[in-house]
Amino acid sequence: MSLILGLGVPFIFYGLFMSPVIWDFSLLLITGTFLTFIFTALAFNIALSYENKIKGFGYAILLWLFLAIIYDGLFLMSLILFDDYPLDKLSLFGIMLNPIDLSRTLILLKLDISALLGYTGAVFKKFFGTNYGLFISFLSLIVWITVPVMRIIFKSKKKDF
Repeated sequence: MSLILGLGVPFIFYGLFMSPVIWDFSLLLITGTFLTFIFTALAFNIALSYENKIKGFGYAILLWLFLAIIYDGLFLMSLILFDDYPLDKLSLFGIMLNPIDLSRTLILLKLDISALLGYTGAVFKKFFGTNYGLFISFLSLIVWITVPVMRIIFKSKKKDF
């Protein structure tokens, strides 16, 4: 709710409903809400898994650091290392393994600035720019929510509070 209010109220005062970019803004709200649910579910999983609060906090920071920074570096290094091979499908699959990258790519493509991404931007535009690609990416985000929630339910039933 804080994401929707924090982004929605200023944009409503800015005149969002009279602007043609309302659909771009709605995609921003949707992907932001997905990311909020994903990382909340992951945080609950970490909290249920570790009794030691300091250890759990460390793992939570490590998970965030991996998904926000380290994954991108490893992904780009693998694309550079295997530059001679066709990596179209691998890069699409790699983007779906990280919800932050997937959300970022969806927003970049919706804003039509995928030309800044070069060749990979053209590949992403070809896949994610279609309705099928948008459906697959939202399905991937839903899977990123349901798997941790199912694990939360499983761990909660076994845990003795």
